[in-house]
Amino acid sequence: MFRIQAYQHISTFRHMVASYSVTKVQKPLKDVRYTKLFINNEWHNAVSGRTFPTVDPSTGEIIAHVAEAEKDDVDLAVQAAKQAFRLGSPWRAMDASHRGQLLNRLADLIERDRVYLASLESLDNGKPFSVSYNLDVGETIKIYRYFGGFADKCHGKTIPMDGSYFCYTRLEPVGVCGQIIPWNFPLIMQCWKLAPALATGNTVVMKVAEQTPLSALYIASLVKEAGFPPGVVNILTGYGATAGAAIARHMDVDKVAFTGSTNVGRLIQKAAGESNLKRVTLELGGKSPCIVLADANLEHAVEQCHEAVFFNMGQCCAAGSRTYVEESIYDEFLEKAVEKAKARKIGNPFESDTEHGPQINNVQFNKILDYIKIGKKEGAKLVSGGDRYGDQGFFIKPTVFADVHDNMRIAREEIFGPVQSIIKFKKIDEVIERANGTRYGLAAGIFTKDLDRAMHLTQSLQAGTVWVNTYNIVASQTPFGGYKESGNGRELGEDGLKAYTEVKSVIVKMSQKNS
Repeated sequence: MFRIQAYQHISTFRHMVASYSVTKVQKPLKDVRYTKLFINNEWHNAVSGRTFPTVDPSTGEIIAHVAEAEKDDVDLAVQAAKQAFRLGSPWRAMDASHRGQLLNRLADLIERDRVYLASLESLDNGKPFSVSYNLDVGETIKIYRYFGGFADKCHGKTIPMDGSYFCYTRLEPVGVCGQIIPWNFPLIMQCWKLAPALATGNTVVMKVAEQTPLSALYIASLVKEAGFPPGVVNILTGYGATAGAAIARHMDVDKVAFTGSTNVGRLIQKAAGESNLKRVTLELGGKSPCIVLADANLEHAVEQCHEAVFFNMGQCCAAGSRTYVEESIYDEFLEKAVEKAKARKIGNPFESDTEHGPQINNVQFNKILDYIKIGKKEGAKLVSGGDRYGDQGFFIKPTVFADVHDNMRIAREEIFGPVQSIIKFKKIDEVIERANGTRYGLAAGIFTKDLDRAMHLTQSLQAGTVWVNTYNIVASQTPFGGYKESGNGRELGEDGLKAYTEVKSVIVKMSQKNS
């Protein structure tokens, strides 16, 4: 989903992701260490005894079979988390600074095992190893350390009330937090949710994506090694319709955080309302626009818009999949964009020069190919890609459509794949209305040398993040989240802590001495 802040230019990014010196890393096919459920700091088979396969998307081969959690397993995990959160427990009695030390210790262990974790991530997810090693694991380490530093800095205020009263506020943990994460950035999405929840003193029951469970389970082993008390972190592998639904409806879960599709977000919000009105934060889908004005640095804009949609094989909620280009430079931009897409290196995720790996699974692979067929049928012009790459795995060539109109499905619906729709516009006010003409509002990109125009656009676009002359730059300090049907709440930064705390007001009547 994201390049870290230091990667301000793609050329720098490519240099960094190629910096790991090994040209090919041995896949850990015979070294998958954890496949069971992690509950109360112990490994458990599912109550039912059932397992499910996790698959290498570059070959279609089964890597391992993983325990399949269902409602009974969720009950056990929630009970463990509830016990760990009780008053007087080691976790509740722990100094805030000690919580921060545990998070930093976890970051140290992730750094120690960086090569193995990156290998596991690329094996299970399909992303290039160089990206897993430098970006995904590197950013994960930074986020745990960032929130570890916040653990003893979450505090309330004193408030000057009228009358003889002393008023202050406390920030207290919400309680048992259910967390459900997606498959596109397994390590990063796990730390986005775990780190702020733990920094503020909550306990967690996390359901990880069934497509990519392996790196999350390994992190669970490091949580125990770091010294977190039993029950504080519980990691479940299973399906959304069973384990995920059980978390969303559980009466002893105080808050649920979800990243994934808008349709599933609706189901979670409904389940929360029908159960105990648990607090909900949602980071959902997107159909983000990139707006390229005629005065932009064309080479830079082409490169950034290319990465905006093809990074992580297009499997990114913030992907800039609608590329609006001003009419006077449209043809030149299109020519360069096609050249860029055709040059993108597709292949084995464990080769050092690979830029583009497979889609996550056969379901997503076929969904993307269906959207490409729809685009052609609705009259968009296919100018690059459009079909599979190779004869095994779930690889799709970077695909570019020209002559796209706003009413086409490829311009309205989230494809979650490597498909760029290049759309022509004439005037700024017109493109603002068109860019905002979607049910989503996660992100947007603007490319121009004119500061006044840039500021006008940043204020006009309905999006939680607006990038100017760059894209996909996300740092641990910057809040991330969406407008409209892209969700509610924010993750990362100081704002990301708010979802995991309750504000308690304490008002004390002061005695008045006789004069």
